[in-house]
Amino acid sequence: MSRLALEELADIELQRDEEAAAALGTARRPSEAPAAGQDPTLSTNHPFYDVARHGILQVAGEDRLGRRVVTFSCCRMPPSHELNHRRLLEYLKYTLDQYVESDYTVVYFHYGLSSRNKPSLGWLQSAYKEFDRKYKKSLKALYVVHPTNFLKVLRTLFKPLISHKFGKKVTYFNYLSELREHLKYDQLIVPPEVLRYDEELRQLHRGRPPPPARTPPPRPPLPTQQFGVSLQYLKDKNQGELIPPVLRATVTHLRQKGLRTEGLFRRSASVQTVREVQRLYNQGKPVDFDDYGDIHIPAAILKTFLRELPQPLLTFEAYEQILGITSVESSLRVTRCRQILQSLPEHNYAVLSYLIGFLHEVSQESIFNKMNSSRLACVFGLNLIWPSQGASSLSALVPLNLFTELLIEYYGQVFSAREARGVLGAGSAEAGERGGPLAGGCAGDGRTAGPTAPAVPPRPLTEARRPL
Repeated sequence: MSRLALEELADIELQRDEEAAAALGTARRPSEAPAAGQDPTLSTNHPFYDVARHGILQVAGEDRLGRRVVTFSCCRMPPSHELNHRRLLEYLKYTLDQYVESDYTVVYFHYGLSSRNKPSLGWLQSAYKEFDRKYKKSLKALYVVHPTNFLKVLRTLFKPLISHKFGKKVTYFNYLSELREHLKYDQLIVPPEVLRYDEELRQLHRGRPPPPARTPPPRPPLPTQQFGVSLQYLKDKNQGELIPPVLRATVTHLRQKGLRTEGLFRRSASVQTVREVQRLYNQGKPVDFDDYGDIHIPAAILKTFLRELPQPLLTFEAYEQILGITSVESSLRVTRCRQILQSLPEHNYAVLSYLIGFLHEVSQESIFNKMNSSRLACVFGLNLIWPSQGASSLSALVPLNLFTELLIEYYGQVFSAREARGVLGAGSAEAGERGGPLAGGCAGDGRTAGPTAPAVPPRPLTEARRPL
């Protein structure tokens, strides 16, 4: 399983964590700063005052064996653009240097980590490597409080780096009360946000209704609703147009201004901005992506739209068939993809052809955007298909991403010229005007649309890519 696929899964799980926190009413508003957690005795002359003032790290009491306890609170971390993460790492080492001569314990409060304040995965990898043996040897326990699936994916991602010995020091706690048998809990400095979240989790699991979400989704949907509704609903509300307005708008903008953007679809965007754009769309208000000055906003909106469909674009029924793609002989896989797609509802097929045609265009610019079909598949696989019950397992990522890669790489063979023109006739006018892939060829390849237009030839696989 590729690192990129796991990173994309981690991003999706983190977004789900934020949505779950919002449903409990504990999510921080966009303009709301972390609650004050600064030590009143902290001097402005402190060598790491710029980081220490946030109160992310606290030295708080002892555990049951008399070892010093250091806490790390994610909810104290400001947005990434307001915190130098390199300085945070240096401050962490500076703090631990005062205690590593003796045994110590770390308590990690996971609640509050979001797409706005999380360090990059590269930073996490560097941080683990920089903590040499003197730090790891004296660390006797790492207690992770309120773990989520995001951490599960992260653990898988960093498994090759983490020693078995270090892994045995990690213990996960779902509730604060579980810390009591290990620590002198009354000495612990627990942020108020974490205390509230813990109580709300307890109420939820005791069967009591959680506090209402601040902005519950409308039921039934608004007449202008664009997210979280079926393709059929969108078609009925848009004069029979097969291609949903959000999909068409994002693809059009990205095609015009983003095809050569490095890391397109891979780079993250502000979750708060994405939600604001969703709100505008759902209320039927105009959206101009130029107003946001960030090409990754429409890219994130496109992925969010797919992920919030009530049923995946590739449908629940196709899930098991897609999982079987790895057992098909390599030379027959494209044919098998074509067979699976033939069973899709006509509407799903039309929308999928429109989307994959665009992603094929993106892959053709990979020399600039670094997003070949393999990388795009890692990003989109989980957004195109998922099981009807629960989430996709980590082992399912390999066939799901392989199937998606085949669709993108061999677009012209999987989607025939006749079928592509069917999508064009359904309202995809802009593709026909520019002779794009939906008209039987890729933009700029010199071929014309028509019944005899040849399929897009597959590009030769480079040595760096695995065989399909």
